[in-house]
Amino acid sequence: MSTVEGIRKTRLKKLKAIQKAGLLAYPLETKRTHTCLEAIKDFNKLSPSQKEIVLTGRIRSMREHGGSTFLHIEDSSSRIQAYFKKDRLGEKNYKFFLDNFDIGDFIEVRGILFKTKRGEKTLEVSNYKILAKALLSLPEKWHGLKDVEERYRKRYLDLIFNPGVKEKFILRAKIIKEIRDFLEKKGFLEVETPILQPIYGGAKAKPFKTHLNALNMDLFLRIAPELQLKKLLVGGFEKVYEIGRLFRNEGMDREHNPEYTSFELYWTYKDYKELMKFVEEIFQNLVKKIFGKLEIEYEGKKINFKTPWPRIEFSQIIRKYAKINLDEISEKALTEKARKLGVKLTKGAGKAEIADEIFKKFCRPKIWQPCFIIHYPLGSFPLSKQLEGDKFKKIKDEISGKPKLASFQLIIAGWEIMLGFSELNDPLEQRKRFEKQEKLYKKGFEEAQRTDKDFLEALEYGMPPAAGFGMGIDRLVALLTNSHSLREVILFPTMKRKGK
Repeated sequence: MSTVEGIRKTRLKKLKAIQKAGLLAYPLETKRTHTCLEAIKDFNKLSPSQKEIVLTGRIRSMREHGGSTFLHIEDSSSRIQAYFKKDRLGEKNYKFFLDNFDIGDFIEVRGILFKTKRGEKTLEVSNYKILAKALLSLPEKWHGLKDVEERYRKRYLDLIFNPGVKEKFILRAKIIKEIRDFLEKKGFLEVETPILQPIYGGAKAKPFKTHLNALNMDLFLRIAPELQLKKLLVGGFEKVYEIGRLFRNEGMDREHNPEYTSFELYWTYKDYKELMKFVEEIFQNLVKKIFGKLEIEYEGKKINFKTPWPRIEFSQIIRKYAKINLDEISEKALTEKARKLGVKLTKGAGKAEIADEIFKKFCRPKIWQPCFIIHYPLGSFPLSKQLEGDKFKKIKDEISGKPKLASFQLIIAGWEIMLGFSELNDPLEQRKRFEKQEKLYKKGFEEAQRTDKDFLEALEYGMPPAAGFGMGIDRLVALLTNSHSLREVILFPTMKRKGK
């Protein structure tokens, strides 16, 4: 019998002893009057009054000294010491506690507050009650656990033993709340769109496929809410956003999880340049509210969110770091160049996709401070408007006559944080773009966008000019909590089955 099995067997015996004594080991209710933190903060008022209070929590430590036992109980707010004294509880009750309660059990304790000789705020217990008997003991060695995957598999233990982990998820909730509060003040409406879709669209990604028995039809888990949100612009909403889960059946690494939280926003009568300024405003407000300043540290380096942030042409940064002139090179020559550079290419990828892979390998890691990469080549984002003629020809340096998109991507500390653009609202041009994507799909490019006829019909009723963006909440939280991987900021990241 293993140690774990032996401990469980012993605890099962204690559980039966509790039940045999006529007690509920998992009672329906508890009568807590204060959290542990409230008891500590209000000690100077509660202790002199000698008023009994009721605390609840998990037993985290126990030490017996003859007729006395000290233990620490912990709830989500804090930890406090409890004092069990044989003379106060009576020999029978005291012995019952020692015989049947363990570290890890949840307990309710009633008593009065006092200070020990060492000055520790403590509850002298007059009565106790089991709230939940733990059948497995908390592991002794969890701090500094080398098997990081085990921490993610058993996140509940990670949260118990690592206060810093819990703090990250509390901060994650604050970040999302601040975003929502800011957008509400700016007049944006939060909406919800379907997760199950008859055709996936709004991004270049491979979907998860499922089947709806009731209608005998295949459906896909959404890879983006973009097309549904833009239908709302057709319907008359002017400022909408959605925060929700997306699903992409792709690779897993520090930057990718098959399901993740997305934040997408659409704003009518705005263009990509105005949206970049709005993004700066969102970040300045968020970082200042969370940290009280505009500078943070990520992986040992400083990041300063002071605006304005640089705007750098996609073609310029490719030329700078990969020594490639995108405007002059053919797709065939670019493919050969990428292979020589050791860039992994996806089957059926076009020129824009190949250029993006080169960017990810040679350019993106070199960008640390917040920076907008602008004007991606035509073909990069089939839902983005193209730049209009001469008035865009002189932004910082020259832009060639080759087609470019009114688009931007926000890069911070090497992370792709956000993608945005002026939305294509020409239904005929959108149809052509979808047709080109279908050709790529037939060549084997599984991430190509598919033709959504319902969306094209909606566009034909007229969609006002608009700009929009999509941002990965998990990447944002990883950045703001100084976390190396998305797994550190997703409570239950996708894991391969143990032993596989």
